[in-house]
Amino acid sequence: MHKKALAIIDIQNDITKNYKDVIATINNAIDWAVATNLFVVYIRHENVSEGTRTFKHGTRGAEFVPDLHIVSEHVFTKYKGNALSSEAFAGFIKDHKIREFFIAGADAVACVKSTCYNMCKAGYGVKVLSDCITSYDTRKLDEMSRYYESQGCTVISFHDLVMTQIPATQSQS
Repeated sequence: MHKKALAIIDIQNDITKNYKDVIATINNAIDWAVATNLFVVYIRHENVSEGTRTFKHGTRGAEFVPDLHIVSEHVFTKYKGNALSSEAFAGFIKDHKIREFFIAGADAVACVKSTCYNMCKAGYGVKVLSDCITSYDTRKLDEMSRYYESQGCTVISFHDLVMTQIPATQSQS
C-alpha cells in the first residue's frame, strides 16, 4: 500500500514575515494528518554558503518557529530549495513507500515551488494546501497556484480538503 505524508517546508524563524497568516491552518493540517495516520515530515533549510546571513546552522533563524506543532521526529535538513535534494528525506520516502504528499510551508516562490516541481517530475502525487503556504510577497500566491497546477499539482485549501472527506450525512448537520 502506498502511503501519504504532510510535508511542512521551512517554517523557520528566518522566514517569519508572513507565516503568522497561515500557522493556525498549518497546525490544523498537522492535527488532521495525525488523526488520519499520515506521516508528518518537517523540512528545514540551512544555508552553508559563507555569504548568506539567514538559515545558518545552529542559529535561532534556522530553528522552527515556536508556534509550529512538532508531532514527529521526521525532521530533514536540506541545503537547496528542493526538499528531495535531502538524501535522508529521499530515503525516508522510499523506505516508507510514500507516493502522495500534501504540501504546506514557505516560500511559495522558492523552496515550495522547487519541491513541488521536483516531486511532480519524479511521479509523486502532490496536493498543495493553498491556505497553508505563504511567501515573502503574498501577492504572488495566486500566480504560484496557477504554476503548481501547470506542473501537475492539485491546489486545494485545507478547509476544502477536509470538507470533501466528511461523509455527506455529517456535513449536513
